[in-house]
Amino acid sequence: MDPNTENPNIKPRKYVISKKLDSMFFGIYHAYQFVLRFFREVFVPPYEFKEIIHQCYEVGYKSLPLISLTGFITGVVFTNQSRPSLANFGATSWLPSLISIAIIRALAPLVTALIAAGKVGSNMGAELGSMKVTEQIDAMEVSATNPFKYLVVSRILATTFMIPILVMYTACVALMGAFLSVHSNEQTSFSMFFSQVFDTISFLDIFSTTFKSTVFGFTIGVVGCYHGYNSSKGTEGVGKAANSAVVAAMFLIFVEEIIIVQIVNAFR
Repeated sequence: MDPNTENPNIKPRKYVISKKLDSMFFGIYHAYQFVLRFFREVFVPPYEFKEIIHQCYEVGYKSLPLISLTGFITGVVFTNQSRPSLANFGATSWLPSLISIAIIRALAPLVTALIAAGKVGSNMGAELGSMKVTEQIDAMEVSATNPFKYLVVSRILATTFMIPILVMYTACVALMGAFLSVHSNEQTSFSMFFSQVFDTISFLDIFSTTFKSTVFGFTIGVVGCYHGYNSSKGTEGVGKAANSAVVAAMFLIFVEEIIIVQIVNAFR
């Protein structure tokens, strides 16, 4: 006789696996319904323009110090790491072209999205989670206010609009850091450095980076709002919502990066 069947408190292994699979598929379906509700609400008035502008300020302006420091360090470090490899082949003159390709195509959108996922995503998860715990969302529903449109739609639109702008800003700051590193070692002029940078970049690079950063911003907003809006009761639920928002957003960002790179490379 199976020992697990003797004790009613011990669930069979197949039952546990089935329950986990059911929970996973239910979560995917719930997230799908959450995204569909966003697209239904975003085109229906009233439009919360003041809240959208406020959230753009929270996402964009308040992220500038961290984004600036991270972007500058990224440009300097990548340049210093790439120089010895090119110097072995006597190709240090190709350094500006290599830097521009790496920063515009990959580093700027990926670094910005990861920083925003950690800062903005966790903030959204914790903020909406605390509102859920203190029953502020329920109070908004009672007062004839649509909490989903006011809290969720405005935040998702803000991240979708602001992350591409932050990515372009990060790329500019990273290129400035790279220029300072190149100029201090090779004495390359400002005009020569950026002429090589822009000669290497194509319209497809700009389009793919903008599209990629828009997808990243939408993902960060959806994941952060989903975990916060559907957090469980209690203070433990708030911390879990913030943590889950960061982990899930970063995982999806890497998955989307792989998929979009494959699609873009098919057009090159």
